[in-house]
Amino acid sequence: MKILFSILLLLPAVASIAQTEVKPKIKPDPDKQFVQTDLDQRFGQFRSVARDIWGYAELGYLETKSTARLQDELKKEGFTIETGVAEIPTAFVATFGSGEPVIGILAEFDALPGLSQDTVPVKKPLIEGRPGHGCGHNLFGAASTAAAVAMKDWLVKNKRPGTIKVFGTPAEESGGGKVYMVRAGLFDKVDAVLHWHPADHNQANAETCLAFKQGKFRFYGQSAHAAAMPDAGRSALDAVESMDFMVNMMREHVPPDTRIQYVITQGGLAANVVPDFAEVEYIIRHPDVRMLEKIWDRVVKCAEGATMGTETTMKYEVISGLYNLMPLETLSKVMYSNLESVGGLKYSQAETAFAKQLQSSFIGKVPDLSQAEKVEPYSNKAYFPASSDVGDISWVVPSVGLGVATWVPGAPAHSWQSTSTGGMSIGFKAMLNASKVLSMTGVDLFKNPEIIKKAKAELEQKRGADFKYRALVGDRKPPLDYRKGL
Repeated sequence: MKILFSILLLLPAVASIAQTEVKPKIKPDPDKQFVQTDLDQRFGQFRSVARDIWGYAELGYLETKSTARLQDELKKEGFTIETGVAEIPTAFVATFGSGEPVIGILAEFDALPGLSQDTVPVKKPLIEGRPGHGCGHNLFGAASTAAAVAMKDWLVKNKRPGTIKVFGTPAEESGGGKVYMVRAGLFDKVDAVLHWHPADHNQANAETCLAFKQGKFRFYGQSAHAAAMPDAGRSALDAVESMDFMVNMMREHVPPDTRIQYVITQGGLAANVVPDFAEVEYIIRHPDVRMLEKIWDRVVKCAEGATMGTETTMKYEVISGLYNLMPLETLSKVMYSNLESVGGLKYSQAETAFAKQLQSSFIGKVPDLSQAEKVEPYSNKAYFPASSDVGDISWVVPSVGLGVATWVPGAPAHSWQSTSTGGMSIGFKAMLNASKVLSMTGVDLFKNPEIIKKAKAELEQKRGADFKYRALVGDRKPPLDYRKGL
């Protein structure tokens, strides 16, 4: 009986040992280890690139120093460069290798107006009113370039076929640079596209966003003395207000996830003069580009109706238009696995002190700093209520992206707080994480072309076999001067 009792006591421990012993060990992938080690060794090289571009802080389509910095780095590594593509002086395509598959990596580098900021946890512009990297695109471009170089080193070491293309994509911030690059056919022979974006958390979800269309409606009437001869006038402002009224009535009869915003940009010069010109700017958003187009057509009809009722004329111009992101689980699961392997960001003692002081300037609930260390659980229904010109690319070639915690948790994008971390160690260490995930995912695609085949099938199923890409901006030229003077 004593022997039996002793055996029973030992059973839980034996079971625990057995469970530990049968748990399979995952062998490190030597190819992925290679690119990670390569990037660790090159960290100083690409930290300098990111810091330089952070200092240039150039606005959309004006990023001459920033694009040159990335191109020079890629040239040194053996990439051939085609510059000034898609009628955009600062856009480029850098290519290495030959054969299939062809893997593209996106590299952004434009800054934002008015966000100049030193790398300190208090508001301190370097030059008051000047641009700054409040969305971390200096890190974006540098990490993507680093990932491409690591993938190149791996291809060379293993004497493998395959092509790497780095797409230097200007003017993401409202300029829609990628739209013109897609329209020019630069992605037509690419098999998959990898991208990432700075954030305050780490995720690699199958994520979508809002499709977007923006335009200006210009109305032309007849001026007259508003008191002495009002009957001789036809008010362009009346037409704008009539359009706005009809669109506001239409809100009740569009899908609830539609977003409609407008502002009257010109409404006349004097109250006693019937305005012969008025202008209103509209932005329409919806999670599906096909529904967006239908809603946009109805907004145009409201404008046309306004001209009939006010005896005015109207012309409209589409300023910008972006597709929603097309999420592909085939690729997202691969990238998520690599993000889990790399993990989040551990702050040093000095970085923790910096982050806590920075968080004291935040408004509202402040997340714990541990958010930067964690990787969010995978989701196939992720959605963020904004827009990105990556969307257009994702409808023509299988694409996948991730977010990496380059900002202190809780820091808003497009703020002096996010600018501050983009030029110091927190941003640089997170940039390294992003480059590792991108290069590891690239290795997966080069080694397993079947993944790309499945991703292409998923894309075709989701967009429809008869889909043909049509840029929402039509034949509009790239708006190269949209940031001049800021």
